[in-house]
Amino acid sequence: MEQIVPEKVKISPFLVFFLIHKMQVGIGVLGFQRIIAVTAGYDAWIAVIISGLSIHIILWMIYKIAETADGDIMTAHTVVFGNKMGNLISLPFVIYFLLIIITVLRSFIEVIQVWVFSDFSTFWFSLAFCCLATYIVFGGIRTITGVAFFGFVLPAYLVFTFLFTIPYADFRNLLPIFDHSIKDLVMASYHMSFSYSGYMILLFLYPFIKEPQKSKKWSHLAVLLATIAYTFLAILTFAYFSEGQLQKNIWPTLTMWKIVEMPFVERFEYIGIATWTIVLLPNFCISFWCASRILKKVTNLKQKYGVLIISMIVLITINFLKTREQINSFTTYIGKMGFIIDYGYIPLLFFLLLIVKRVKKKYKTS
Repeated sequence: MEQIVPEKVKISPFLVFFLIHKMQVGIGVLGFQRIIAVTAGYDAWIAVIISGLSIHIILWMIYKIAETADGDIMTAHTVVFGNKMGNLISLPFVIYFLLIIITVLRSFIEVIQVWVFSDFSTFWFSLAFCCLATYIVFGGIRTITGVAFFGFVLPAYLVFTFLFTIPYADFRNLLPIFDHSIKDLVMASYHMSFSYSGYMILLFLYPFIKEPQKSKKWSHLAVLLATIAYTFLAILTFAYFSEGQLQKNIWPTLTMWKIVEMPFVERFEYIGIATWTIVLLPNFCISFWCASRILKKVTNLKQKYGVLIISMIVLITINFLKTREQINSFTTYIGKMGFIIDYGYIPLLFFLLLIVKRVKKKYKTS
């Protein structure tokens, strides 16, 4: 039986904007340009737009799934597959969000170790970050939403720092446009989808939204803003670096910050990396909440215990990722998993739910 969410813990429709946007703009911003340029060269900014526009179709399906099931993805699973099988199918999403948590945290620690402190401790930073995230998640979805709001507003000044690169940019690097095949653009769009992923959290947030119908425009607006942000950054990066230079930069966004000159700070990339902690914290907390929410609904385990269990698994697992090759392979694997869920499983669940609904309706009328 679907548990009714109390009105006092629900969030206003416009706040969905911050939750969706913070899941999409995270660690991927620091290095997506090099990855998409491998297949489509400097036409890859077109792939950024194509991938962003395709998300609106998946987002429409997500809302239809939630509306049809009158609940979250776990409710949809029970409607389609029954209680036992539905719960069993929901469990792998715990692993998915757990892997996202590890990917975000370990990738960020790697950035700190390479750019700031080479002997920075993976374990102790992970412990501190997990403790902070646990405290926030214990406050519930409204507290997490507040963190997402500040995670959007406080680092917003970083957008203006990229303007420092414009005097050194050569936008002729982008010419000629459409110099690559459709296949190349599709492959680049596929790789870009890794950075965009995260919007499917809406399938878990839906019961916690007041008047969820009104949140549709805010969800689409969040995706649109992420598309504009990634496109802006891609074009600026391609104008600043030659293709040869870009392929030697793992984190081109950080390299662009090295040119920022201010009277009160010599190395602005240090400020940017420190600020990025605020950017990643909502992403981390939302994934934590989703994983523990699934455990609560499927196993009847109290959510606070689920959070503690997930924290311990993260602290144990994260220390096994040591080299750049391991971290890169792990991140690529999670990206592929996200692509399969977003562009494979969600449409499949959408069509299965429509079929089940039609069959049940026909059975009732007969």
